Amino acid sequence: MSAASSPMVGNADFQKRGLPWQTLRGGDGTATTPAYASDPKYKKYTQQVEKCLNSFESVHEWADFIAFLKQLLKTLQSYQQFKEIPRKLVVAKRLSQCLNPALPNGVHQRALDVYSHIFAVLGSEGLQRDLALWSSGLFPFFEYASTAVKPTVLNLFDTHYLPLQGGLRPIMKSFILSLLPGLEEETGEYFDKVIGLLDRLAGTLSHSFFFQNIWLVMLTTPTARGTALTYLSRRLPPFKADEDITPVVGDDIGLMIRAFSAALEDDDLLVRRAALDILLQSLRIDGVAVTKAQPDDRAILMRAATSVVLRRDLALNRRLYAWLLGPAEGSQAQVEYYKANSLELLRSTLRTEMFNPSQEYSQSRPFKIFISLLDKYEIGLPLTEVLVYDAFRSLRKLLDSGPDPGDDLSMTGSTLYEAVEPHALWSRLLSVILKDLTSEQGNTEGCAMVQYLLQSFHTHDEEIETIHLPVVFNAITGMLTTFSWDAAASFSTASHALFLLQEILKMIPQGALKSRPALSSKEPDSAVDDDAITFACRFYGIDPDVPSARPKRSTVPFVLAFEDVISLGGTAAKTLLDGNVDSEIARSRRDVLLPSLSLLDLLVGRQEDETDVIFTVDWDPSDWLSTVLDCLNQKGIAFVTVDRFITAAIKIHQQSQMQPSFKLDKRSYIAPMINVLLKYLRPSYSAYHVRAVNLIWSLERISKHPHVEAVIAQSLCSRQPAELQDACEAFGVLWRLTEDNMLPGVHLKVPVMTVLETLRSDDPKLRRIGETWMRCSLKSYLRVLDPILFDLFDPAIRYTPSSTELKGKHLQGFTYEQPFDQRYVNYLLETLLSIVKFGGQGFSKVARSTPISRSLYSNLLQRLQSVSAAFPDATYMDVMVSQLLMRILQSEPKASLLPTMQPFHIVAQNLSVDLLQALVARGEVDLITLQSLESVIVQKLYFCVHTGRLDLQNKLLHLLHTVVTASLSGAEERAAHMERGADGISLQDTPLASKESHAVHPLLVQTLVDGISTPSNRPLLQHWLDFIMMTVPQFKETLRAVVTPLSDCVCRQLRLALAEILDASSEAPRSEDIVSYTTDADFLMLLTSLERLTLLSMTRISGEQPQEEEPAVDKATQESGGLLGYVSNVFSSDGPSSAVEDPALTRSSDYRCLHNAVRVLYAMWDRLVVPQDGRWGSQEESLSLIYSRARTRARRVLEHLFRAHSSEVLEAVVDCWHDQVVARPDSAETSAAYDLVDVLTASAQNAVHMLCESISCRTPGLSERTKKTIALVDLLDMTLFDFLEQYMKRLEGPLALQVWNRFLQLAKDLLASLRDFRPQAFAALKCFTVLADKVSQTTALDDRRLRKDLQETYGKLLDICVMSGRSVESGSWIRRSQRDTLAANGRDSPTPPALRASEPKVDEKNASTTSLPLPDGAKATYSGDVAQQVNSYIASDALPSLRKFLVDSDKILAACNQIVYNVVTPALKGKSRPLDLEDDVVAIIREMTKINVAVKAWRSPVAESLNDNRCFNSTAEAGEKWTPMIKSLFDTDKTALPELLGKITTVPSANIFTNREYEMLLRSLNLRRLSYVILSAEKNHFLAQLPSIQEKLVDTLRNVSAPIVQSEVYLCVRVLLCRLSPHNLSSFWPVILTELYRIFEQIVENIPGDGSEELGLILSACKLLDLLLVLQTEEFQIHQWIFITDTVDAVYRPDDWYPEALLDRLAEVVGALPAAESIVPRSAAQVQTPSVPSKPMRAPLLQSLRQIDSVRDLVPFFSSASISSYESVYHSGGLVDWQAVEKSILEDLFEGR
Repeated sequence: MSAASSPMVGNADFQKRGLPWQTLRGGDGTATTPAYASDPKYKKYTQQVEKCLNSFESVHEWADFIAFLKQLLKTLQSYQQFKEIPRKLVVAKRLSQCLNPALPNGVHQRALDVYSHIFAVLGSEGLQRDLALWSSGLFPFFEYASTAVKPTVLNLFDTHYLPLQGGLRPIMKSFILSLLPGLEEETGEYFDKVIGLLDRLAGTLSHSFFFQNIWLVMLTTPTARGTALTYLSRRLPPFKADEDITPVVGDDIGLMIRAFSAALEDDDLLVRRAALDILLQSLRIDGVAVTKAQPDDRAILMRAATSVVLRRDLALNRRLYAWLLGPAEGSQAQVEYYKANSLELLRSTLRTEMFNPSQEYSQSRPFKIFISLLDKYEIGLPLTEVLVYDAFRSLRKLLDSGPDPGDDLSMTGSTLYEAVEPHALWSRLLSVILKDLTSEQGNTEGCAMVQYLLQSFHTHDEEIETIHLPVVFNAITGMLTTFSWDAAASFSTASHALFLLQEILKMIPQGALKSRPALSSKEPDSAVDDDAITFACRFYGIDPDVPSARPKRSTVPFVLAFEDVISLGGTAAKTLLDGNVDSEIARSRRDVLLPSLSLLDLLVGRQEDETDVIFTVDWDPSDWLSTVLDCLNQKGIAFVTVDRFITAAIKIHQQSQMQPSFKLDKRSYIAPMINVLLKYLRPSYSAYHVRAVNLIWSLERISKHPHVEAVIAQSLCSRQPAELQDACEAFGVLWRLTEDNMLPGVHLKVPVMTVLETLRSDDPKLRRIGETWMRCSLKSYLRVLDPILFDLFDPAIRYTPSSTELKGKHLQGFTYEQPFDQRYVNYLLETLLSIVKFGGQGFSKVARSTPISRSLYSNLLQRLQSVSAAFPDATYMDVMVSQLLMRILQSEPKASLLPTMQPFHIVAQNLSVDLLQALVARGEVDLITLQSLESVIVQKLYFCVHTGRLDLQNKLLHLLHTVVTASLSGAEERAAHMERGADGISLQDTPLASKESHAVHPLLVQTLVDGISTPSNRPLLQHWLDFIMMTVPQFKETLRAVVTPLSDCVCRQLRLALAEILDASSEAPRSEDIVSYTTDADFLMLLTSLERLTLLSMTRISGEQPQEEEPAVDKATQESGGLLGYVSNVFSSDGPSSAVEDPALTRSSDYRCLHNAVRVLYAMWDRLVVPQDGRWGSQEESLSLIYSRARTRARRVLEHLFRAHSSEVLEAVVDCWHDQVVARPDSAETSAAYDLVDVLTASAQNAVHMLCESISCRTPGLSERTKKTIALVDLLDMTLFDFLEQYMKRLEGPLALQVWNRFLQLAKDLLASLRDFRPQAFAALKCFTVLADKVSQTTALDDRRLRKDLQETYGKLLDICVMSGRSVESGSWIRRSQRDTLAANGRDSPTPPALRASEPKVDEKNASTTSLPLPDGAKATYSGDVAQQVNSYIASDALPSLRKFLVDSDKILAACNQIVYNVVTPALKGKSRPLDLEDDVVAIIREMTKINVAVKAWRSPVAESLNDNRCFNSTAEAGEKWTPMIKSLFDTDKTALPELLGKITTVPSANIFTNREYEMLLRSLNLRRLSYVILSAEKNHFLAQLPSIQEKLVDTLRNVSAPIVQSEVYLCVRVLLCRLSPHNLSSFWPVILTELYRIFEQIVENIPGDGSEELGLILSACKLLDLLLVLQTEEFQIHQWIFITDTVDAVYRPDDWYPEALLDRLAEVVGALPAAESIVPRSAAQVQTPSVPSKPMRAPLLQSLRQIDSVRDLVPFFSSASISSYESVYHSGGLVDWQAVEKSILEDLFEGR
């Protein structure tokens, strides 16, 4: 065995002879040199040395070491004639063990004496040959040697090593590493000696080679950096800027730069300071070394250098600034040097790091460096100018790309925004915006960036808001007036710029637009009068390469901006009026007009508070106004544009500080605006109605003349029905959306009278239009009553009471004293009649219930005071009937006026009768008034009979009949009321019930359905719905046949309306107007109908009386499927039953209407929620109105239905929730169903009680305990359980306490009914866990009874659920039919009743039992395997809650034992791979190991799995999952590790029958267990046990030679390297090194054949070496030269180079073998020769190689190890890919390797 031979000794001769270099080397440590082989004295010498070495086994204390060394020295001295040391491998190992730092100085001194003697005997040539053996102990020792011993070591180096000269080349790096610790103390006594020794070492070969090794040391060994820099500061010469430094520092400048970068990023401040000092001294930024280096290398250096500012150390910063600014004196010279040499490199480095952040640092690092560099003005300002825009661009990109952990980036962005010089920032931003605006390429990046900065980072900053924003604002508005209107691309930039201007304007404070900021003193005075763009360019020092705007007179920023925006809006309007352009450009021009008007609105609004300044503006108001008004009528102008224009125009109208101003109060201005707004009041623009109405009233308020009323009345004058209909619809919307206090009836009297005229038009089309208007738009009858009554009670109508005697009878009445405008009065009465006829009951109800005093029209109240003084509380009905109509009926003109007044008076009386008929027929007049009216009618009839008038009689009789009937019915009601008061509820038929029921036309239902659902019929929807609601209740027997289809139809309409309104409110960006017809009124009337129909459909269930026996019963039975028979069963148990259906199925069909209704109502409740974040645009006012009204009404309907049919509605809601969760599983947590249940039920207690009842009636064993029947057959108990669980998750502690008892009762009942596991138990457990968790957070747990209930119930539920796995083996319930599977995993649509009746009877109880649980919120969807779900739940929820719920350790242990017995043990049973368990079982064990008291339960299965000999057949992934349990096992049982170590015996068994091979296999398995146990713990966990582990491993290496066992030792060492800090293994190194050395030397000597059992051991040793090269621990670096070439020779090989390192030698020896017969070794593909790794982290080369068939398979590793190691050091920056390392170890441990 030997090491490298000297390149000096006779190299040339050997090479001339052509001998291979292997022949130069000695054998291994046991082989004998041929010259001495036969010498008997040498044999004796060898025996003496062996005897001495054997005595080392009995060494126990330090004195024994000295005795051993004395004996060894004596033996060696006795045979000085031999220039060879026998057994040198073992001798070297023992000597290095004697240099252990823990031993005393005396032992070290003795060992060094032996070394000295050996070196003297061997001479230079012998030492050169065995350099690896003797250096491995000496080199690491110098660092730890005491002051007494250090001189001896240095003397050895000086005397024996330095003379080797060129032979030191392979060990140069290790030699330097061993000497550098001597430079730690500059005042130390050996400092100069070590410096001298290093100088001479540098001289042995060349300075450049020496320095390159210094760079490698700095790069790989952090602890040596300080001392290396100490040496460099004394020996590296200061270089001039243009001096070539490669002769001194070596050719690889990149290596030097990386070395300095590593030092600059070191954690030690002193190292950083020293590195910066050397940069200043020898590596100036303008020097050849930096300027000629590769761009990547320069970036690496700059990145490392700038990182020092993050340490916030003034000394470091000062040195960095000096390096960047250069050696020149004076600030100006420094800035010039910086701009010439440093700035570009600094900018590009920071920019690269900003846009491509490294994974090693936080993303905010380059930005923090930038911020820190801003502190130095000379560096920060030029850097800001070139980098600030890119910095914010990359910040935006990073923030947009993903979540910002800890808000680090956003905080850094805010800091940067505040730190950066505002002038420089806004200068850069403005230049980008100007470039965008002039490019005509459609670039919007600049505008987007400014908008982003203002929104994300801008906080109040006075300088920015008062100086920079106004200047930028003016410059952009100025630029916009010059942009091209024909280039399509420039429009997007313009519209972006306009939106940006709005953002900027919002941030400019009041008063900032009054004057410009001052320019710097260098600018000429004339600059003050420049236009905005030129001024901005001068202000910021930008080159103004932009077209100048038109000359301006003013310099006031507000005036400039106003003129620019007015000019822009006017130009946009003019270009739009130019008709011959393509549609795309027209759309783009519209997109510019809108924001320009918005900006104008904002700008003018800003100046409303500025009352102290008059602004003189250069503009022509009337020209601008007329242009824009013309434009508003253009096709394609959206409502938003109209809105903005009118708002801005009104604001300018109200401005008093602007000259010239303008006034809008002209018909020519108002008319176009009102006409455009009326267009937007049409039905198809429902999204804009509210806003348009508000604008119309704004215009009404500012005009002193009734322009608005006139324009609207004019629009209603069309005689074309289509035009009139549009006008009426528009006016109707205006009317409906106007509040009562605006007095629309007064202000819009002419238009409303025009509309009311159509009610009595002969043209059916016109009449229909008027009726539609009344039905849909009127809002309140009082609005039109007030102005009509006001005119009817005109004081000009004079009358006096009179009495007429006729045939002896005195008739009371009134006489008209003078003529008045009878035509107008009749016109008003006709109008009133048409209103009353139309209004019907609704009108009567309002008139009867509203006191006249509540009117908002004060003039009307004044007129009525004199008339109705007798009636202080008079209602509108009283005033109309008593004061008006009855008076007109009683009045007559005096005789002299008869000829002229009579014709009109008869008409008036006719109209009055009609009015009274209409009012009385509906029974809305009270009995007293009826009596007086009856008297008046009788008197009038009498008068008519006796005066021969026939015109009124017929109508009066009809009216009288109606009055009498109304009086009778009123009397009957009063009598019935009294009767009920006496006898309880009356069962007599009401008059309505006794009337003959309405027979239904066969086609009626279809017609009704079509009438509701045809879209073109929409304006008449209310008519239809009124008809239905009035008519349907009379269809008694055939009620169901009518109600069900109508109910479905109304549901369908509601869904369509809902879909349409949701579409209208979708968030998609729109430039076109939204078309949506649905209004709040539509929803309200549809919902009202749905409510009535649903309640009607349920009447037969809730108690409609059956008819008496009639022949019609049979027919009705056939038609309606046993309806009456079923009802009679409910009410009269002894009556004959005629039911022909299954009662449950009949019920379910009865509930279908209710169910469908609840579905629709639920959808509305769920979807119609107004968004809170203000995302809506123009449509928001209308939409929020529709949303809130429709949702409120839907809620009321639901509440009404719930009051009538609670459990049915609740179950329907749960079913809706289930469908929603199935469609979108993520909605389980956020569903609206929970809030709805809270709204419907008075309390959580009620809700839970009802849910528990619903569950009980579906669960076998519980259904007989509850009286409740199943309402919704398709709803499964598991769905109810799931809903209950989610509902209870939302309850607070006190509420949970209220529902506790009810749910506890359900759980107890369920437990009492269960014998073995059923899914209901699992569902109950989940609910119980949720509830118990809430309750346990309250103080209620102090109550002993409650605590006992909780523990017992929870324990029983858990026990029965744990048996789920057992049920699978035996169980019947898991074998389900196809239909059950369907029911469990996503329900099919309900089976039609007819089909169900014909199916064989299904037992409902069993049907629900076999169902599996349905989806549960965030957890995975249920599969068929319930056991798996139960196990998963136990792991995730049950076990973590055990301690909280069960408290008592005995109960916890019992529960855990049950889980182990029922779940874990069966899962482990009979596994060929014991660790490959299902994830949920592994999770159960892992959770259990966290419970202290459960140790006894889980310890046994875990230990059995580990001790199973098939344990390592499992997969690596499984092995990784088990590591926490293995760690817990060895943490809880302190005897486990010693026990495991005890099994690793090295003494052969005494039993002669033992199979040796099996014995070795067991040893290797136990070693592997040990490796796995250490790997399962964290770092240094088993540090205390390290000595005993180490002892076992050394013992195994020494006594067991089987390769299978030894390879396990190397695997264990790899685990130790990963799980222990490197310094803890220092005493282990001599053994490891010696063994590795021995194995590799043996391969050189004796190459193993293909298929040899040694190959596994060789692969294991190579993997250990591979890991050592990856980890690059400081302890190993000093030795690695033995195995690989660790200097620059690895890459740059000298001409006369030949391999010294073991792996390089092996590459040549093995590579020279003849190829095997197999074509390609299969591992060759796996271990490619690596180049620079794509990922800059060091990873093992052999990680994917599992097994080799020939040593040739390792040639790629042997030949590439040196260069890969060098390159990974060069590129990785010391990063190790720990994931790959650990994965590699796990894969070697598992899968039966």
